[in-house]
Amino acid sequence: MTIFEGAGVAIVTPFHENGDIHFGKLEELIDFQIANSTDALIICGTTGEASTMTDAEHLECIKVAVDRVAGRIPVIAGTGSNDTRHGIELTKNAKALGADATLQVTPYYNKCTQRGLIEHFTAIAKAADLPMILYSVPSRTGVNITPQTALELSKIDLIVGLKEATGNISQVAEIAALCGDKLDLYSGNDDQIIPLLSLGGKGVISVLSNIAPKQTHDIVSLYLGGRTAEALKLQLELLPLANSLFCEVNPIPVKAALNMMGFGVGPCRLPLTTLEEAHAPKLREALVKASLIAE
Repeated sequence: MTIFEGAGVAIVTPFHENGDIHFGKLEELIDFQIANSTDALIICGTTGEASTMTDAEHLECIKVAVDRVAGRIPVIAGTGSNDTRHGIELTKNAKALGADATLQVTPYYNKCTQRGLIEHFTAIAKAADLPMILYSVPSRTGVNITPQTALELSKIDLIVGLKEATGNISQVAEIAALCGDKLDLYSGNDDQIIPLLSLGGKGVISVLSNIAPKQTHDIVSLYLGGRTAEALKLQLELLPLANSLFCEVNPIPVKAALNMMGFGVGPCRLPLTTLEEAHAPKLREALVKASLIAE
């Protein structure tokens, strides 16, 4: 039950200067992504600042995304929570709104055990009846999905994928060896697309795609099409740009980059702040070198 193959954008949420969500701008960003070959849209993820949204805002973003995409590419809604009951509720609502799948981050802050992970994700899958891509990002949550836990979770029909953002390629290899085609793997790191694809991965869930959707799509498309040398060349060419998007915590730099490119996505919500002045010249330089803005 592969949800998508290629590059899925973890799309930012644009805000007005007063902090309200700019839904019209979100629709513009969605159209830009689809016009530039993005293979899936991930709404209300980490990059989308879902952690600062009310449930009403969260669900409205999902609705706007589903309506605007109109079936052109899959819409994957971030509905993870550190409260299983809340995760079930969000996921049920995402299904009712027409999302094709959900992205489920590991429970954060309360930091459950591996058995807790299995029970948490199993409960959401059974209650909500919607395909799920799990999201392992211990640098943010403090919880890692181990290879053995990934194997156990892959036995649940609706758990179909894993966004792997640990940065640990050895762990990815072990997951791939254990799970095979029972669990689709996606890179959660733009600097590791090719390594993960080489282990049988299906693509990337990308921050970089916000500003370079066609190029990120092409990395995956070229690699899966057998043109591996070209894919690697493009991955390495984009490496400085990808790295520049993490000079501060995501999504501060990518929203700054989009604003430099003229998209007008507004600020982040507190506690995230604007990009530090010291980082702006390097980010602008990376955009110039990638031909995304003029000098």
